[in-house]
Amino acid sequence: MDNQKKNFVIMWIANFLVAGSATMIMPFLSLYIETFGNHSDDFVQRWSGLVFGVTFVAALIMSPVWGRIADKYGYKPILVFTAMGIAMSIFLMGFTDTVYELFLLRLFMGIVTGFIPTSLAFISSQTPKESAGRTLGTLQMGSVTGTLFGPVLGGLLADTVGFQYTFILTACAIASASLLVLTGVKERKRTKDHGSHIYKRGTVFQGILHHRLMINVMIISALIQIGNFSIQPLLSLYVAELTAAEDVALLAGVTFSATGVGNLLFARRWGRIGDSIGYEKVLSILLVLACCFIIPQAFVTELWQLIILRFLYGIAVGGMIPTTTALMRREAPIDIQGEVMGYNTSFRFLGNIIGPVFGGFVSGLIGISSVFLVTGSLFVLAFVFLRFTVKQPDQDFEDVLLEQELLKE
Repeated sequence: MDNQKKNFVIMWIANFLVAGSATMIMPFLSLYIETFGNHSDDFVQRWSGLVFGVTFVAALIMSPVWGRIADKYGYKPILVFTAMGIAMSIFLMGFTDTVYELFLLRLFMGIVTGFIPTSLAFISSQTPKESAGRTLGTLQMGSVTGTLFGPVLGGLLADTVGFQYTFILTACAIASASLLVLTGVKERKRTKDHGSHIYKRGTVFQGILHHRLMINVMIISALIQIGNFSIQPLLSLYVAELTAAEDVALLAGVTFSATGVGNLLFARRWGRIGDSIGYEKVLSILLVLACCFIIPQAFVTELWQLIILRFLYGIAVGGMIPTTTALMRREAPIDIQGEVMGYNTSFRFLGNIIGPVFGGFVSGLIGISSVFLVTGSLFVLAFVFLRFTVKQPDQDFEDVLLEQELLKE
């Protein structure tokens, strides 16, 4: 097995371990907070939201920072450091006594959450542009598979061995991913051309804002996450409206997982199609499909109908992340790909934060089913923006960066 293929296999396994382990603790965070004392329901609910959200807020800020450091010092050290940081924070969560300590550890976890975007940048940097979609789509299958099985396994472990041991076992799984990268990955040192340009952080950020396609794609990344997370906290309530069964939690889990299954099965295929016909075309198709599959979810009358539509929606959404990442690979200079993908990850985390708040506000105002309608309209808006952008004259990202740099002088 050549070095490039070996690196890819290791990163697929590591992504599976990190994504799966990080989501293992999600199902019981609120239950864990209840063990800290005799607190009111309002207290537990408020702090559950804060503890859940603070990780995304910190990760939103830090993702471009880790990307820039990786561009400068290499991807492998950052992969090892961030994985060990996540493992350490989760390990210590098993020994906390107060919700405030848990909040700080979740904050620290957000600060070191840079493994997945760095792994994308690493594999992207050694992947030819013409096959980036297929390769990144396959890599995404690792994290999606982990995300699918993580919450189920975490819930089973919590019921079997208790919260503390679940945190410890989760931390060990992520630490093993770090050791796997440390011992198995061989990163080829990049030699910068003599006189190659070094862009300041502010220049890269301004360049993204002034590059029509790049900023549009990042906004779409945020919209994808808003669409995924807006209904997540409300899904069990919607399922309860559609069925009289008692095991609503299980049925809600199956319904939510249907999206992940569709994502898992088709991510690589969409990436391959993007390599063939162009990423902008594929992204346009996926936005239309996402809209077509999410709007009917507002009008279902049986649970099986919702499950089928969630699966179809997952097929559409599954191609968006590898397609947007492949676009970054095509547009961004290789020396700043980690930072650019870090910004894209920040937009995704922004969607993670906005999604639940947005969904709760809309459902409280005009009902749960309306969340699907509003989210569908967001995909339509994204499609219009993308088509408008594609029809504009092409922009070379390096030219935009140099232009922004000259404006600052």
